[in-house]
Amino acid sequence: MTTYDISEVLPHIDPTRLDYQSWVNVGMALKDAGHPVSDWDAWSQRDAARYRPGECEKKWAGFRGAPNPVTAGTIVQMARDQGWEPQRDEGYALDWDSVIGARDEQVIVDANWIESKDVPDPEHWDPAAQLTRYLELLFEASETVGYVTESWEKEGRYLPTKGAYDRTAGQLIEQLSKCKGDIGAVVGDYKAEAGAWIRFNPLDGKGVKNENVTEYRFALVESDAMPIEQQYAIIHELELPVAVLVHSGKKSLHAIVRIDAANYDEYRKRVDYLYTVCQKNGLKIDSQNRNPSRLSRMPGAVRDGRKQFIVAENMGKANYDQWHEWIEGVNDDLPEPESMRDAWDNLPPLSPALIDGVLRQGHKMLLAGPSKAGKSYALIELCIAIAEGRKWMSWPCARGKVMYVNLELDRASCLHRFRDVYQVLGWQPAGLDNIDVWNLRGKAIPMDKLAPKLIRRAAKRGYIAIVIDPIYKVITGDENSADQMANFCNQFDKVCTELGCAVIYCHHHSKGQQGQKRSMDRASGSGVFARDPDAMLDMIELEPTETLTKQEGNKAVCAVAAEWLNRCATVTDWAEYVSQDMLCSAPQMLAACQKLLSPWAFKDFSEAAGAAREAAARRTAWRIEGTLREFPRFDPVNLWFNYPIHVVDTVGSLKDIDAEGDGPTYQRNFKNKKPKEVSEKERKVSLETAFQACNMGGKVTVGGLAEYLGVTEKTVRNRIKDHGGYWIDGGTVGEKQ
Repeated sequence: MTTYDISEVLPHIDPTRLDYQSWVNVGMALKDAGHPVSDWDAWSQRDAARYRPGECEKKWAGFRGAPNPVTAGTIVQMARDQGWEPQRDEGYALDWDSVIGARDEQVIVDANWIESKDVPDPEHWDPAAQLTRYLELLFEASETVGYVTESWEKEGRYLPTKGAYDRTAGQLIEQLSKCKGDIGAVVGDYKAEAGAWIRFNPLDGKGVKNENVTEYRFALVESDAMPIEQQYAIIHELELPVAVLVHSGKKSLHAIVRIDAANYDEYRKRVDYLYTVCQKNGLKIDSQNRNPSRLSRMPGAVRDGRKQFIVAENMGKANYDQWHEWIEGVNDDLPEPESMRDAWDNLPPLSPALIDGVLRQGHKMLLAGPSKAGKSYALIELCIAIAEGRKWMSWPCARGKVMYVNLELDRASCLHRFRDVYQVLGWQPAGLDNIDVWNLRGKAIPMDKLAPKLIRRAAKRGYIAIVIDPIYKVITGDENSADQMANFCNQFDKVCTELGCAVIYCHHHSKGQQGQKRSMDRASGSGVFARDPDAMLDMIELEPTETLTKQEGNKAVCAVAAEWLNRCATVTDWAEYVSQDMLCSAPQMLAACQKLLSPWAFKDFSEAAGAAREAAARRTAWRIEGTLREFPRFDPVNLWFNYPIHVVDTVGSLKDIDAEGDGPTYQRNFKNKKPKEVSEKERKVSLETAFQACNMGGKVTVGGLAEYLGVTEKTVRNRIKDHGGYWIDGGTVGEKQ
């Protein structure tokens, strides 16, 4: 029978097409399969018209099981009814010794060839010592223990009563030390035919149900459908993380397995996984033992003349996580080592370049930079360059299909940005069919969950690059933890390997000035971010001098003047009236335009020249440095961020400009401060730039401005108040008429 991952099947069911009872059935099936209520709630939100917050939780609490429960098969059938078809296994080649049948992961033991393992009897029978050791292995001294010595007979079987749950492990151990081997004097006498029972998880002292369990620490693995010696051998071969293994006094072993779950939902998932592995490996276990409040056999008791005793303790792996990792790793699909001698004369071809001199196809690239660097615009420019097969900044790009995974912008803003960048670049949109945008704002999930969904959607699209912007939305774990970030970055490897395309993503700088750091050390978080990608491009802001700023404003005015004279001059050949020196002087070009343009044209030109000067003052300067694995390091690339695109400084104006925080410490600490009026003007200009940047088809918010400027919302409110040209209504910002 085929087993499906319900979390992968559920997205193929559209809740808007279901009636109320079918919706309830999905919830019941999810609970029966061990899923948390959050899975049902998240899926239900897709039906926005009927979704009610909190309704799933209320219904969930009422799902208490039924003689004929709704199972995961219901979800599979619903998905099939709505058109879903499972992916078919393509199969594999058989050799002469192959066994016809499905390959299965998590299979460690061949039950047909397992050698039985003798179960040793206790050398010295000391009932009190047996029970004491059991309590020491499973409980803290202050934890309440549940146990049962009273039983009743039904159809020849002895069944336990509710039992006692009024003493701690410490109290029981102390009393056992004084009982002279008579455990009945401590826990009560039991029937010789029935034996005694004990619960392996601590209780709250108020009852013996699942809700009374205080720590989901252990689970019970029991099999009575095969010889004990074979049970023992399989448990040993599977390296189950067994805290204590107890002989039941009859035909089964009771393995108390470490689960260490944080809550009941995690306990159910881990126990389901544990039982699945056991069943696949020939250990025919009793599936009714799943409950954390379940009773097991008490060591130290005697059952119908046969001892209930500890067979082994601390078997297998140290904990559940180690065991789970080991199980998943046993059946790997890793390639075998190969001889360099064999490959020497038959080397595989290198992947072609995606970004010439920077990145190969199928590799990974990180773009890092601070706030206001226009990283998203830079990645949109890159997508367009790949789609059109043109240059990105100063690097030629291969032409092909690209997916832009948008995690931050609303759909309208994102699509408008692509069009705006196309228009400012002045490129004909011939490659629009090469650009796909996956808008996931508000729907982002951790990268380990996103990667398989991304791979499934992109598998047959033929992308040569996938751009993920930004990664902080999908980071799993602590970004300062090397091992957690290594696991996170491994998800990009999976995408590259499965799709054969490049993965390009962006990340932010750490706090503080970056000029004194190496480019690869500026990204926030663990150094894994710098070491993992095949190419890392880092953007750092430059600090143009006042003279350079004036020069750039002068150039902008001169360029506008030449454009207007070409279109609207009152003479046929205006160049005869303008010298080469005049072409480089804004005042002289203004004077020339006043003479050579009609009054109405000069008025419009004056407005355009003023706008060009302001735009030149608003633009910021940046330097890109690279750390490359496949190519030699390139010289730093200087550029202007002339909203909404980056323009390479081809004339060398920025070549000798220091980066933010550059220079000796004494210069950084004691350099002259800017005059107050200059600082105030810069703040006004930066606010205006931020307002325009955030006003892309949507309302501007205080939070959005704060994020763009890299300051607090309080600072934004103060700057708006000082500026005088904007209004605030709650968290919304607008421009005064």
